[in-house]
Amino acid sequence: MKDILSAQRDSFMAALPEPISVRKDRLKRAAAMIRDHADRFCDALSEDFGHRSREQSMITDIGGSISPINHALKNLEKWARPEKRPVQFPLGLLGAKAWVEYQPKGVVGVIAPWNFPVNLVMSPLAGVFAAGNRAMVKTSEYTPVTAALFEEIVGRYFDPTELAFVSGGPDVGQAFAELPFDHLIFTGATGIGRHILHAAADNLTPVTLELGGKSPVIVGKGADLKQVSERVAVGKMLNAGQICLAPDYLLVPSAQESAVVDGIRTAASAMYPTLLSNPDYTSVVNDRHYERLNQWVEDARAKGATVDVVNPAGEDFGSTNSRKMPLHIVRDVTDDMTLMQEEIFGPILPVRRYDGIDAAIGEVNRRDRPLGLYYFGKDEAERRRVLDRTISGGVTIDDVIFHVSMEDLPFDGVGPSGMGSYHGLDGFRTFSHAKAVYQQSKLDVAKIAGLKPPYGDATRKAVARQMGG
Repeated sequence: MKDILSAQRDSFMAALPEPISVRKDRLKRAAAMIRDHADRFCDALSEDFGHRSREQSMITDIGGSISPINHALKNLEKWARPEKRPVQFPLGLLGAKAWVEYQPKGVVGVIAPWNFPVNLVMSPLAGVFAAGNRAMVKTSEYTPVTAALFEEIVGRYFDPTELAFVSGGPDVGQAFAELPFDHLIFTGATGIGRHILHAAADNLTPVTLELGGKSPVIVGKGADLKQVSERVAVGKMLNAGQICLAPDYLLVPSAQESAVVDGIRTAASAMYPTLLSNPDYTSVVNDRHYERLNQWVEDARAKGATVDVVNPAGEDFGSTNSRKMPLHIVRDVTDDMTLMQEEIFGPILPVRRYDGIDAAIGEVNRRDRPLGLYYFGKDEAERRRVLDRTISGGVTIDDVIFHVSMEDLPFDGVGPSGMGSYHGLDGFRTFSHAKAVYQQSKLDVAKIAGLKPPYGDATRKAVARQMGG
């Protein structure tokens, strides 16, 4: 890995400045790498998961990878233009100029997770390549077939000094994070994010962390309960809930709890009338995660929760090793239950009642700041109060998850849900160095400003001006 990094950095330095044409060519090759092998990637994803919906993979990992690349291609020239900045009076009148140039940083490390193991490689690469960098990618050990496919095909599209993939377990991940990259982006669990930050600290490597957390749904005044039910069910069951932005728990006015639970059950049953042999429904990724999810349900049951298993065809999940898990709606949840303490990352939806919007806001604010927050409702004052009184990475109003797919919005967390942002212009700037450039006037500014000894009246006037006198 050190040799790859060294070769990439040498190549980067020799090529500076990276022309827009080269950046565009890399973006086009990145899109072609995914487009040309879409079917094989879908097969690999399904093999890694045990079963993964082909159509879902096409939407989230194939289309969802090419779309940000196309967005970068369309906007790159605009993003990369030097940005004029004003200079203090009267320097502008005297001929001084200031501007910012966006310069590539060098070699960017990308540590990708298993839940969207194509999209969460390629979406960061859109910004990395647009900014003119080289990249090394560490793939997840939980999706080895997808990782092996990347390693097999990358050489047909990229020289190793432009893009390289490495795979392996936690020891490889640790060594990767300790490399002296010019920037490092990690997507994954908050606990591992802490280790990544520690590993990068010795090199003072700037780090972007896209983590997770318990993203709440608040059902507010005037919400269309049918819409809430359908949209929460879609978001919760996509990828079997294995999404960092999946709705993690639901906050519902006490009087509407039964209606919302019934609506979600109806919506989930309509989308997935069967589960075990349903090609549209994805499996839990591995035995460890499957066992964890079932243990958390049993923990909640033992502590007094009511569990509603949405199994419309009455299928026998105990007689199969498919790791398909039906949606579990969990009511009467309390803080001592594990599923109210940890990010769920699976098809389990706790429901909590509240009375008055401030109670719902308090429920959100006493937990770590989430990656996403979702509000449904028609009352503008209440919606404004939720937006003003909560802090989260991003918000989707009247739906869930969708803000992540808006390329012109920054995608980021806050506090334990992450730091730094990417996507679109924000990604271009994250992976660029904003270099300040100042061009001095031809006049003797130091003398005019009283900066040149011997100090006198001009100096005193300059100080008075600085102090607002």
